[in-house]
Amino acid sequence: MTVDRETRDPLTEPPVTTTTTKGLHPGLTRRQISMMGLGGAIGAGLFVGSGQAIGLAGPAVLISYLVAGGIVVLVMAMLAEMVAARPSSGAFSSYAQKAMGRSAASAVGWLYWIQLVVVIAAEATGAAGIVANWIPGIPAWVWVLVFVVALTAVNLFGVRNYGRFEFWFAAIKVVAIIAFLVVGACAIVGLIPGVPATGIANLVDNGGFAPNGLTGIAAALLIVVFAFGGTEVVAIAAAESDDPSRNIRRIVREVLVRILVFYVGSIFVIVAVLPWNDPAVTEGPFSAVLATLNVPGVGLVMDLIVVIALLSAMNANIYGASRMAYSLGERGLAPLAATRTSLKGVPFVAVLASVAFGFVTVGLNWAFPDVVLPALLNVVGSTLLVIWTATAVAQIILRRRADAAGETMPMRMWGFPWLSVLCLLLLAAVIVLAMFDPGARVQLLLTLGLTGVLLLVARATRSVARPGVRKD
Repeated sequence: MTVDRETRDPLTEPPVTTTTTKGLHPGLTRRQISMMGLGGAIGAGLFVGSGQAIGLAGPAVLISYLVAGGIVVLVMAMLAEMVAARPSSGAFSSYAQKAMGRSAASAVGWLYWIQLVVVIAAEATGAAGIVANWIPGIPAWVWVLVFVVALTAVNLFGVRNYGRFEFWFAAIKVVAIIAFLVVGACAIVGLIPGVPATGIANLVDNGGFAPNGLTGIAAALLIVVFAFGGTEVVAIAAAESDDPSRNIRRIVREVLVRILVFYVGSIFVIVAVLPWNDPAVTEGPFSAVLATLNVPGVGLVMDLIVVIALLSAMNANIYGASRMAYSLGERGLAPLAATRTSLKGVPFVAVLASVAFGFVTVGLNWAFPDVVLPALLNVVGSTLLVIWTATAVAQIILRRRADAAGETMPMRMWGFPWLSVLCLLLLAAVIVLAMFDPGARVQLLLTLGLTGVLLLVARATRSVARPGVRKD
């Protein structure tokens, strides 16, 4: 069957069915998508990176997490509204196209894809380095190959099997955090034998609650806000559920509540149990707490959890990158080959292309150690800010259009337009803060430069778009 691509709206109609694509198959359950959101957001940034944020802000890092969490709540609420109205595997890229045109959609979509393939390489490298330390006889590159092949296979077996795999992957991390929260609470109130109750005096000792003032809170916010990256995958995955419009509301609520509880709860335990300026906190806050409480084998346990966190996030990123590439192909913003699907509804060309670019990056990193991967991560370091900003702008535009046309929407974001504008203002504040931090400023400028290049390429290639695909 052939579909006229000139008359088809890729944002509101089902995927094209041609000799080259059979479309994605719905197969993800609400519980699986919720766990995917948790798996994408709960990673090494929480288990390891949170120590750096604590070192900058002290116990007041809790304010940084609450502000960052507030931004995530608003962004996800806006995404939920748009997903409920127009489910799409392109998510924020699709909505940017509907609101702002082809060039914006192309830049946002490709920016997201580039970020994910670079992060896939970083996660594979990080996990392999830890496992190689456990088994010195096997070089790290072998483990990278094992991880890449295994997770590629998981993504090619069909979305239903992928959903099951990622559910249990993420469940391990969730169980680990819940166990940490329980142990931490017991330590605070003195229920651990042989360990005196820590209480919450550490929240105000050692210089007070905010020892470095607003400057420290702001500096920590720049680190914390990126730790929440990964939640947006639920907007992509919702398109492959049985009832996206009905599921997305509960999915977003579940993901946000759990992430905020896990993040804020974990950080509260850390700064309550240990002095914020303890050097061990910066090196590994979770390990430091467990070591203080005399938990046996803490080093191995935390290494294992970090490996699982990295592989879970890598798995989710392969999924997200492949679906974004598929959607870009569907909308004429990527080669048509990206829309080829297997009999199980898997965009196998997009999966293989996403993994291949990530694997090439790993190879370049080993050929030029400490140069290639750090440079690439620097370029995509602020991608999340661009994507969230584009999401907020698209939601404001599309919601105003829908209200003006009197459209009935399955879900409406509360407090519109005030909360949407507040989200944009908070994102602008984070961008301004980044410009005053030397490291963050470099990342932001490089990301904005890459975004500009992608916009120029999109504008330049409008004239060579595939026949039947609308231009801006």
